[in-house]
Amino acid sequence: QVQLVESGGGLVQAGGSLNLSCTVSDSITRFNSMGWYRQAPGKQRELVASSTSTGTTNYADSVKGRFTISRANARNSVYLRMNSLKPDDTAVYYCNYRRTFPTLDYWGQGTQVTVSS
Repeated sequence: QVQLVESGGGLVQAGGSLNLSCTVSDSITRFNSMGWYRQAPGKQRELVASSTSTGTTNYADSVKGRFTISRANARNSVYLRMNSLKPDDTAVYYCNYRRTFPTLDYWGQGTQVTVSS
């Protein structure tokens, strides 16, 4: 059973920074994507940032220049560095691992990020 264990998050003032970490408990496929999504109250879950095993990264327009996604493949881990946080960044953040052949999505339990104004 693949599990994603998240850590980080919490409460921070606007302009502050936070780090999120996520580790996949099992071996990961050669071709894969790992990333972060978020869901604010009353809103749909949205992509924040993703990183593929081939080196492609993708960011939501709202976080470009402020958030940085990185990976440690040897540790089956993905990280999200969040700078210049805004109250609009407040949400539950979910780690995602998408394996290939077959394509399957796995999710972390979610971690709360709250940015106060």
